[in-house]
Amino acid sequence: MSRFLIRRLLNMIPLLLGITFISFVAMSLVPGDFVSNLKLNPTITPEVIHQLQAQFGLDQPLMVRYAKWLWGVLHLNFGFSLSYRVSVTGLIASRAFNTIILALSSMIFSWMIAIPIGIIVAVNQNSIWDRILSFLAFFGMSVPNFFLAFLMMYLALKTGWFPIGGTFSVDYATLDPLSKVADRIQHLYLPVFVLGISGTAGLMRLMRSQILEIKNSDFVRTARAKGLNRRQVMWGHVLRNAMIPVMTVMGLQFANLLAGTIVVENVFYLPGLGRLIFQSISNRDLIVVRNCVMLLAAMVVIVNFVVDVLYAAIDPRIKASEL
Repeated sequence: MSRFLIRRLLNMIPLLLGITFISFVAMSLVPGDFVSNLKLNPTITPEVIHQLQAQFGLDQPLMVRYAKWLWGVLHLNFGFSLSYRVSVTGLIASRAFNTIILALSSMIFSWMIAIPIGIIVAVNQNSIWDRILSFLAFFGMSVPNFFLAFLMMYLALKTGWFPIGGTFSVDYATLDPLSKVADRIQHLYLPVFVLGISGTAGLMRLMRSQILEIKNSDFVRTARAKGLNRRQVMWGHVLRNAMIPVMTVMGLQFANLLAGTIVVENVFYLPGLGRLIFQSISNRDLIVVRNCVMLLAAMVVIVNFVVDVLYAAIDPRIKASEL
């Protein structure tokens, strides 16, 4: 198992380097930046613009700028934000926590709903519950995140049951520690629901199809012939094999959740990386955009590494084939 983990970790190094290079080049090819846009201001002279470009290394060759940026990333120094006038490291650190909590909470919500429902509809195939829940799954897969977000915002405004935006209430500073935690959680209800519901539908459908396929396999019939009861067959044989492709989708789902945070955070006014990316694109602050994209991509790589580890824990054949 240790050799399997080491090999997976070593494989992450060239992948992360490739991500940093692609994200840097892509952002460098985007026409215009914060300094170049200063030319539109008649009060700023060309000499000042050239001085700023030299100060931030924007006049250097691409590979030189990439090498300096990568060296700074390795030392957790992401540069300086020209629009926010602060360090990008501190700016990202103040926003990343909210995005990570939102994405992980949405993923956990999706798993907790999708996997049990997928098992229920598969065990009760062609029943009324199967038809109802399958219809709701198709509905959840069809509704765009932005539409559902605005719908939930409208519901919150009309009913007053949920906070409509932000990460805490106005009287947050006066609350006791336990109430502060509860207040933070309440502000996550709607964003987590909106982000998690589309992934829930897809996972539920996949879980159902996998269980139905494996339920009729030869090794399942053999297990029943040996005298195992229905519960032992389901938990010991069917679910363990059905979870392998489901976990693949879980890893991909995390990438979709991170992409969805850009929309959801802007609708619900959550100060996360998604909202920071949107604001930085509007300000043409490509330094911030580049680092945020790189960080989000690194999160996806790390989550997929965790999925690989779970693969090996569930199916020893995968671990053995790597050794």
